[in-house]
Amino acid sequence: MTTGAQTPSYPARPRRSRLRTFLPLGIAAWLVLEVWLLSVVAGASSGLVVFLLLIAGFVLGSVVIKRAGRRALRNLTETLQQQPGATPPAARPDSEGNGLMMLGGVLLMIPGLISDTAGVLLLLPPVQKAARRTAERTVERRLRQAGPGTLGDAFRQARMRRPDGKVVQGEVVRDEPGAAPSEQYPPLNR
Repeated sequence: MTTGAQTPSYPARPRRSRLRTFLPLGIAAWLVLEVWLLSVVAGASSGLVVFLLLIAGFVLGSVVIKRAGRRALRNLTETLQQQPGATPPAARPDSEGNGLMMLGGVLLMIPGLISDTAGVLLLLPPVQKAARRTAERTVERRLRQAGPGTLGDAFRQARMRRPDGKVVQGEVVRDEPGAAPSEQYPPLNR
């Protein structure tokens, strides 16, 4: 006869996604690789060259972000100034890729040679086109995997709480033309 306390059993924890598992490891490896590469370049030339490379990357990144931001703002103002009912102009080549250009600018501004290389690559139009296609395919695939109506079901199942704490399922009240206001909205039973 044992008189010890029983160990409580807990339900199984859900598995962590691979992204949450490997993303911190990838970021740590990237940072170590950036520092190592900067030290190799500093050993091959001098610390002043590394400093100038980092400053040049920051300045170039800020110029790219500023240019992409101005272009995006110009496209937005042109769209907002169109006459209502007018057909929007065909997509211009310079109106696409502002987000990828900004991402390239941010990568250029981050200290490190690998991030600078990735930022410069994102500024090239063929790379932007390939990255845009890949991102669109990934988003479409994720939306198909999410299942139909998941967000709509959340809105449909929205509930309202009354002051007395009861949960009331929501419903739609439609206005009928020609009906008096008292007929449109019946009084609430309290």
